[in-house]
Amino acid sequence: MIRYALHCDKGHAFESWFASAEACDRLIETGRITCIECGSTGVAKSLMAPAVNQGGTEAPKPKPAEKQPGPLTSPQNPMEQALAALRKEIEANSDYVGMNFVSEARAIHAGDAPERSIFGEARPDEARALIEEGVPVAPLPFLPARKTN
Repeated sequence: MIRYALHCDKGHAFESWFASAEACDRLIETGRITCIECGSTGVAKSLMAPAVNQGGTEAPKPKPAEKQPGPLTSPQNPMEQALAALRKEIEANSDYVGMNFVSEARAIHAGDAPERSIFGEARPDEARALIEEGVPVAPLPFLPARKTN
């Protein structure tokens, strides 16, 4: 695995891990990496200094990263504000069914449970199976409240 510092054509900087340098280059060339701030596909590698062991038995310790706001802080930018508003809307107008999401979604789709908006948790293979069965589902861009603390 290799970590690269990246930037988009709008000036936003971010980092990501890749299986190899070739994998990173291939994903950038095909436009499959998008900026985490604005969604731009105009992404390029940023200049980075490698961490080099200078003969000691231990690799140099990385500098502590700048503290990022955690889930308990207030939204810091328009994207975080939009996600917070989306979360509030979903939680106010849907029933959280937790790990019962897959069975509950199937029951609603089949007419065996009352029609209503729900959200919950499913493994990727379970969500894929629901989609293949024609059950309308969509991933949410946030974790359930019980998993964010």
